[in-house]
Amino acid sequence: MEVAQVLRMNGGAGKTSYANNSFVQKKAITLSKPIREEAITGLYRSTLPRSLAIADLGCSSGPNTFSVVSELIKAVEKLCRKLNHKSPEYRLFLNDLPGNDFNSIFNSLDSFKEKLQTQMEGGIGPCYFSGVPGSFYSRVFPDQSLHFVHSSYSLQWLSKVPEGIDNNRGNLYIGRTSPPNVARAYYQQFQRDFSSFLKCRAEELVEEGRMVLTILGRRNDAEDPASKEGGYLIWELMAMALSEMCVQGIIKEEELDSLNIPQYTPSPSEVKLEVLKEGSFVINRVEVCQVNWNPLEDWNALEFECERSESLRDSGYNLAQCMRSVAEPILVSHFGEHIIEEVFSRFQKILTDRMSKCKTEFSNITILMTRKA
Repeated sequence: MEVAQVLRMNGGAGKTSYANNSFVQKKAITLSKPIREEAITGLYRSTLPRSLAIADLGCSSGPNTFSVVSELIKAVEKLCRKLNHKSPEYRLFLNDLPGNDFNSIFNSLDSFKEKLQTQMEGGIGPCYFSGVPGSFYSRVFPDQSLHFVHSSYSLQWLSKVPEGIDNNRGNLYIGRTSPPNVARAYYQQFQRDFSSFLKCRAEELVEEGRMVLTILGRRNDAEDPASKEGGYLIWELMAMALSEMCVQGIIKEEELDSLNIPQYTPSPSEVKLEVLKEGSFVINRVEVCQVNWNPLEDWNALEFECERSESLRDSGYNLAQCMRSVAEPILVSHFGEHIIEEVFSRFQKILTDRMSKCKTEFSNITILMTRKA
């Protein structure tokens, strides 16, 4: 699997698009907002840049992309008014792999900037947007060209499927039946990738620049990688749906056995260890929060135009649609488009059953770092 070619969210604004189904990701972004505001205001106070360069890595497309940019600009503008400073100009870089739906972002830019200008009394500083395609596991920006780096729900994706896991039959990821070498190979690939990410960002950030990362992870090191943690279990349930189809001859066994998802959900200690080993950053803050599998369960009903008393079936549908917006390009590339409706119909039923029997949550790790002088 060439990850850079197939790892993309469903584009556009249709029923199965990422833009219309990224509620889990939106909730994670909302929960980590105080950390981002702490980071961007601390950066501005300490450096007072006239031109502020902000990069969102793994930006995808849709409202989540603009919500992060909007809140960062608003936080700086409020501080400028408090300090009686002139607004800086904003250079905003939106990065993702080349297959990302950048067109949707560009088509929405004018309306986004107009809305932001009206929301801030007195307006804001000039904003210059750039789309930057490429893998963030390599260099993306010039030396010391960024003040602030943000990434949410992207760094759990690996640069490639780990090598040496051909014996992970019947699993899409680390599962309860996976041999011990599989979890080890996934962790080692995460170490290599995250270390590369940190080294690249250390070269691209100015001294005292800030970086805030939110990663789909697990609560602690004691958790078995194949436990009921959401990031692991979700792929095991997807494998169940595909296995049913394999038994019925809809897909071939060798097709299922040869698919492994390029993802690793680390623990907080695993994240901190790589930061300390790389050595370019001070860790200011690390937080772990939980997000319910039913992404709409405890949101304000008006915000999402839905009923809070939705049925369990609807809950399963919501998460299945969320997963489809993320996983469909990978599954289409591997199995073909003809299986998609069937696999997600089965997946929804399996999710609904699981969510009716036990509490289901995703764990998110948010880390705030400062580039050492």
